[in-house]
Amino acid sequence: MTQFKEKAGKDRENASIGLYNYPVLMAADILLYRATHVPVGDDQKQHLELTRDIAQKFNNDYATQIAENGHGDAFFPLPEPLIQGPATRVMSLRDGTKKMSKSDPSEYSLIALTDDSDTIAQKVRKAKTDAGALPSELGGLAGRPEADNLVGIYAALNDQTKADVLRELGGAQFSAFKTALVDLAVAKLAPIRAEMIRLIADPSHVDSVLADGARKAREIAGPNMNAVKDILGLVR
Repeated sequence: MTQFKEKAGKDRENASIGLYNYPVLMAADILLYRATHVPVGDDQKQHLELTRDIAQKFNNDYATQIAENGHGDAFFPLPEPLIQGPATRVMSLRDGTKKMSKSDPSEYSLIALTDDSDTIAQKVRKAKTDAGALPSELGGLAGRPEADNLVGIYAALNDQTKADVLRELGGAQFSAFKTALVDLAVAKLAPIRAEMIRLIADPSHVDSVLADGARKAREIAGPNMNAVKDILGLVR
């Protein structure tokens, strides 16, 4: 798994079991609800492929028992990844070749949903760019990871394609483009931040929502788990 290799780095022999098991736990979260489609970022596509492999192996290994228990030819659907939009992998504001991550040591590498307007503006203005102007066509982003990343973020926030953004803003210097990106990011993220602050101030409401969600999840997962135990011949 490329994610394990990237996260573990050169110290993979000392990587935690949590990091190693993460793809299997992700697969369990999907299969427990017999999901057919899962919205993910581009970097999670390999985890969906592993999930499909696990589902296919279970369906093949227990085909007879699955049929005998009235589940047809297969118990688990093979889930499809839903990877859409211009920013399927948002990269670091400090290095366009690395994924944006909250574990990055630099706070200027990412925009947090709890950041206020001034913080967002400061991070965007300090984002790494190159000396060239914004291109007018997609081909002009080749070999310019930071430019490509910022254009992708703008496009995603404004519900556009990268090509749309470049047609409108191509030729602009990055100082002007960053100003436009700041205004857009603040407008889109400020309501989210406000709602987060409201929810944090009302923990009892959050607890009730979580409890209700857990109940609904159990209603779906319970019968599926029981069916799996029947297929495997486990006593429940």
